[in-house]
Amino acid sequence: MNPDIIVVTAAYGHARIAALGGQRALLPIIQQAGADGVEIRRELLDDAALATLPSLAQAVAEHQLHTSYSVPDTLFCDGGEINPRITHYVEEARQLNAQRLKLALGDFTGALPRDTLQTLLASLPFQLTIENDQTEQGRLAPTVAFFTAVRAAGLAITMTFDMGNWCWTGEDAGQAAALLAAQVGYVHVKAAVPHQQSFRAIALDEADDRWRALLQQLPATAPRGIEFPLEGDDLTAVTRHYVSLLRNV
Repeated sequence: MNPDIIVVTAAYGHARIAALGGQRALLPIIQQAGADGVEIRRELLDDAALATLPSLAQAVAEHQLHTSYSVPDTLFCDGGEINPRITHYVEEARQLNAQRLKLALGDFTGALPRDTLQTLLASLPFQLTIENDQTEQGRLAPTVAFFTAVRAAGLAITMTFDMGNWCWTGEDAGQAAALLAAQVGYVHVKAAVPHQQSFRAIALDEADDRWRALLQQLPATAPRGIEFPLEGDDLTAVTRHYVSLLRNV
């Protein structure tokens, strides 16, 4: 069974998305490229769009796609408390008819509020997934500690494994995959190269083959999100190329 291929809207770049008229304008491109789903990014939604999420959900459905919802916030606040804005993000994800809500980890102190999380998860009609981000809190040690605790508590929280973000934390992506593959429910496909004092994501055709080997370490059925730059005059053709590539790797 081939994995679903999801196009992360941010892959088109903020300026291009704004010029096209917002994330909704990308839906025909993503559909015509043969993708299965779209990842809607909250940071690219203005107040007007946030107020009309059911309309966006209808547009996604009309383009025969399903939705992942990415929120640039964390599950835990400083001090290890559950982020009080989670309920707000959950409602937004409901309005989008999302299949998954993606957050970063935040300040996990090692103490898992099992009952609170269990109550939250029981109310969700979608999957909660936690991504390794580019911060200290997204490093391998806290991520492994969190998912070890999640597994011990029997909580249905999965991991979004961002293949490129380990560059930003200075860690070995292969080691991370070996330790975390069993928890992975979604993959952000990304290759990155050094750039100035940091890194930048690059298209897979510009990368070496390490991304292929890393992808093979991860669950073959986990949906694959395109989160590297999609650029060119014909965005549908470019997107179709990578949808086909990732469907068959």
